[in-house]
Amino acid sequence: MYRPTHFDIDDPATLAAFMRAQSFALLVTSADGVPFASHIPLLLEEDEGNGRLLGHLAKANGQCRAFDGATEALVVFWGPHAYVSPSWYVSEKMVPTWNYVTVHAYGNPKVLDDPAAARDVISRLTDTFESDATGNWSMDVLPEDFIERQLKGIVAFEMPIDRIEGKFKLSQNRTPEDAKGVIDGLQASGGAEAAEVARLMAEVLAGA
Repeated sequence: MYRPTHFDIDDPATLAAFMRAQSFALLVTSADGVPFASHIPLLLEEDEGNGRLLGHLAKANGQCRAFDGATEALVVFWGPHAYVSPSWYVSEKMVPTWNYVTVHAYGNPKVLDDPAAARDVISRLTDTFESDATGNWSMDVLPEDFIERQLKGIVAFEMPIDRIEGKFKLSQNRTPEDAKGVIDGLQASGGAEAAEVARLMAEVLAGA
């Protein structure tokens, strides 16, 4: 990923927090030179390195064949993004751009063959995304034979993260006055995503 110095983020805690907050990711592999992508939720489990990602695909999904522990994959986590109008800058002769935040994680996925491990991945995914608002549903309410049949239809996997890249493009290369103009413009434009980009920009500006 192209990461100019202004936008490069390498703080492990920041990257981990982002991947947990934006856990519905894009998993990209390649077979015979042809890219293949799946949109799936992933869990980040920290370890002594960069951590590892846990998830699952439908067994019918041909991407599973790339999970041999030796073939590299890319996982893209993306956050809020918004168009930036030149009219929001104080400076003159500016051009349009786009502000956004994203993290790319690379590693070699491998299948978790143990049925107990696969079940643990599903259970942990469910527990992570269930809450009081959703009724705190649990797999425990399902009959055991039903769970076993469902597990036969998926492939659970883990991907140790070999390297990780973060890019938070939030007008760090602009003057404080121009950045403040963008924040005001985003807030006035309406929309939850623009407001979130403005909030992140304000954090960056306060920490500058």
